[in-house]
Amino acid sequence: MANTTSKALSGPNPNNQLPGWASAFINIFFAIYSALCVLPLLLIVSVSFSDEQSVMTHGYRFLPENFNLAAYKFLIKDLSQIVHSYGISISVTLIGTVLSVMVISLYAYPISRSHFPQAKFFTFFAFFTMLLSGGLVPWYLVYVQMLGLRNTLWALIMPLIMSAFWVLIMRTFFKETVPGAVLESAKIDGAGELRIFLRIVLPLSLPVMATVALFQTLTYWNDWFLSLVFITDNHNISVQYFLYKMMVNIQYLSTNPNAMSEIIRAGGMINFPSETVRMAVVIIGVGPIVFAYPFFQKYFIKGLTVGSVKG
Repeated sequence: MANTTSKALSGPNPNNQLPGWASAFINIFFAIYSALCVLPLLLIVSVSFSDEQSVMTHGYRFLPENFNLAAYKFLIKDLSQIVHSYGISISVTLIGTVLSVMVISLYAYPISRSHFPQAKFFTFFAFFTMLLSGGLVPWYLVYVQMLGLRNTLWALIMPLIMSAFWVLIMRTFFKETVPGAVLESAKIDGAGELRIFLRIVLPLSLPVMATVALFQTLTYWNDWFLSLVFITDNHNISVQYFLYKMMVNIQYLSTNPNAMSEIIRAGGMINFPSETVRMAVVIIGVGPIVFAYPFFQKYFIKGLTVGSVKG
């Protein structure tokens, strides 16, 4: 009787393992989902190495019908500008991500402390900026006329440093995950708030820090709008904006017969792989950022599982 009761209480699977069919279903589902994420990128790579005429005749294929490097040879004509813009994007991304994580964490920590008198006010202040903004024109005038950041790297960094959304996420993490008893004991031992934050809170908050850093890295790297608004020359433009301008020029020339005829009349030649160049531009733009995720993966996955029930 005791053995029967014990088996009934333990259930059919005392190790909390999924049945074989459920595990197989989940594996198949995520395999298909992963393929749907990877296959478009593989198609883009294939088209970028294809012959332009083959793509126009037979459409996109996962294996190039006629292997051709014309798209990349076309882009290499502006190699010096691409390399320089890469340097701009890498510098802006690294500096911006570090500063952004610092500013967001320094804002989020005080409003996560229950004894901070103005915690509710500054929490609402951050939340309010998510609902309403000053508009594009005042935003532009502040950075250009008041701060004088036009045509500088800081114009590509400053507007994206603060994110109210990540402030609230990090505040919630500090409040719910970092043990309050540990902070109180450190305070009793004589540690100040800054020392508590640097020596205790930050080491315990690596998952949320890595998560914020990952998304801010993607934000800085993919940004082209700030270069469009604040940069008037080609010296400080990001690689994304440079590739965007190139695509706009290619699209204009390929769809405007008057412009093409005028160039030919002036003695120029119009011969560029417009379709494959689009795909090559994507590969050049997305290439380096692919290597950023493995550095954050460990802490990012840990951050997703924080708060889960442990047996």
